[in-house]
Amino acid sequence: MLFTEIPMNLTASTELFLPSRKCYWAIWAHIEPKALLPPCHSYTLLFPTTLRYSHRRSIGVSRAKMDSSDGSTAPASKIIDSHLHVWASPEEAADKYPYFPGQEPTLPGHVDFLLQCMEEAGVDGALIVQPINHKFDHSLVTSVVKKYPTKFVGCCIANPAEDGVGINQLELLVVEDGYRAVRFNPYLWPSGQKMTNDVGKALFRRAGELGVPVGFMCFKGLNLHIAEIEELCTEFPSTPVLMDHLGFCKPPTNDEERAALSNLLQLSRFPQVYVKVSALFRVSRTQSPYEDLSTLVSQVVSSFGAKRVMWGSDFPYVVPECGYKGAKDAVSCLASQVPLSDTEKEWVMGRTVMQLFQGQWIP
Repeated sequence: MLFTEIPMNLTASTELFLPSRKCYWAIWAHIEPKALLPPCHSYTLLFPTTLRYSHRRSIGVSRAKMDSSDGSTAPASKIIDSHLHVWASPEEAADKYPYFPGQEPTLPGHVDFLLQCMEEAGVDGALIVQPINHKFDHSLVTSVVKKYPTKFVGCCIANPAEDGVGINQLELLVVEDGYRAVRFNPYLWPSGQKMTNDVGKALFRRAGELGVPVGFMCFKGLNLHIAEIEELCTEFPSTPVLMDHLGFCKPPTNDEERAALSNLLQLSRFPQVYVKVSALFRVSRTQSPYEDLSTLVSQVVSSFGAKRVMWGSDFPYVVPECGYKGAKDAVSCLASQVPLSDTEKEWVMGRTVMQLFQGQWIP
């Protein structure tokens, strides 16, 4: 049976041929319950492949290698940047990928510059987070991910428009364009609205159904959004969560900062929550290698475990701060100060994000 002939109600005799990962996700979006066909994040698929719906009410996957969920068979260690951005060069913006009005970048962030920085720093791959410079126009990031599919994974940005159009946009970005994560920017919600409004909950729930983690960007402080994050995690425990940039928590010097750090650490009670040790220049009070963050990072790793912590640079914003390689080296320096074991450091520097986005960055 060809992909274009897929029935909405599978029978025991259904056999599905999938020429690509895009087809897999299109099928996955229609199957209920989802247990019949787990997200392909949980195993490695080689395409083309064939799915057979068995009499035992499960779908068998040919040419698939199952990975254990506890990470005991995690891929070989690589250095993977869990948080960076790319945007069009001025020439690309004029020709094909325009900037959103009023969001013209002041730094170079084109992909050729990124690739040069990654090569110099010895970084093998990265999660590209859709930049505000292109807002909801994902065409530039999509083109980069499709051009370098073994190096980059895409994280789209949620559109919380009140008419709910963002839910369909999310589905298309995941199913059609292969995005593997979505970012919630609370400052894009309509004035007076929270991420826990009807649209926000629908987006968060759908992300979980699609098997994509939700990243939270709490730029103005975690304390402003912690109640919303906790409510979403409680109501939708199957949706993975990424806390960007250590939740924007600084080494605490007052009660408000101590409360923010406490709120971040208490999120460890939700098994779905991961923390990015990223954009260190945004939360440190010192210059690179940001040694004042060693205690904070130690607390995060102690609370969440290294398998739920991942390094990220925040390229290109980090470049004028300490350089791209300096961002990677700063985390290595902090790992020595904490100190982290060699195995814990491997998880933070790449294995955690590889485990979360299985099937990417294959050795």
